[in-house]
Amino acid sequence: MMSSEERLVYMANQIARELARTADPAAATADHIAKFWDPRMRARLLDRDPQQLGLSEIAAGAFELLRQRSAAKAG
Repeated sequence: MMSSEERLVYMANQIARELARTADPAAATADHIAKFWDPRMRARLLDRDPQQLGLSEIAAGAFELLRQRSAAKAG
């Protein structure tokens, strides 16, 4: 059975895989996660190392974009 964090990583990677053929897959993935995920779900992965989590390259890029957007809002 997957932990809740593993489930979120699985979901993020699945979204990234589905959006891989878009013009900017990381941005499309970030937009999808921002729009449809509860803020608590995003927060679980936002400040973690994507390499340690097992995020795909696209999903890791999406979370980097989400971090940048979050910092811009706070700044």
